[in-house]
Amino acid sequence: QLDAVKQRAAIDNMASQKWDFVAIQAFGIGTLTQPVQKMIDAGTPVIDMDTLIAPLDQINVHSFLAPDNEFMGASVTQALCNAMGGKGKIIMTQGALGHTGAQGRAKGFNSVVKQFPGIEVLDTQPADWDVSKTARLWETYLTKYPQIDAAFFHNDDMALAAANIMKARNRTNILIGGVDAMPPAIQAVSEGRMFATVRNPSCRIHGGAIIAGVSAVVGGEKSGQGIPKNVVTDGPVVTKANAPGMQWMEDHFLI
Repeated sequence: QLDAVKQRAAIDNMASQKWDFVAIQAFGIGTLTQPVQKMIDAGTPVIDMDTLIAPLDQINVHSFLAPDNEFMGASVTQALCNAMGGKGKIIMTQGALGHTGAQGRAKGFNSVVKQFPGIEVLDTQPADWDVSKTARLWETYLTKYPQIDAAFFHNDDMALAAANIMKARNRTNILIGGVDAMPPAIQAVSEGRMFATVRNPSCRIHGGAIIAGVSAVVGGEKSGQGIPKNVVTDGPVVTKANAPGMQWMEDHFLI
């Protein structure tokens, strides 16, 4: 829902009920700590997905399944910087600043661009995963900046929203990188409308959370024993060269 308040209300309601296990993807770190702790205290295994509910040393979730967001941000940014020849102007459009995934992607982006003194970062404003906000930002950027060589977006939805604005403004020479590698983005990479994305392996994250929950309830699997406290679920970078294969693997739930 892209709304931390609404999500908190829903989780508060869940915390008053009995569950075999619960899997949660928080909108932002620290927003759900109290109701989640209530469920944990009641003996409910809580599997945290993609975004930290709270630092793992502060809340005893059953397990935290997520990709290495810093790696994802760095790998796509590296591909963009290489394609730019190590010089030019780039913009990063962030997700929600309180989202640990967005924080990691920004850290990865920054770790790469600082290695290229010939690359100037023009802007890093967040769009909060909101495609309408992204479109408004990019309407402004395309007016303000006569030269933009590349753009890194914290997810593919925002990247594709901006790509539509670029097309309407006849600025299709901008290299676009995203995160998630969902089917529309893979198609865009195959067709040259996006330069690269990286797979945020939702099958592993969300499917793994279900397996972890069932294993805890049915098999008695203990946190930190049968399943690690933190499971890293990385996926590969997707470019035009490997996009068809990535799409096939996604279609068959392999990645």
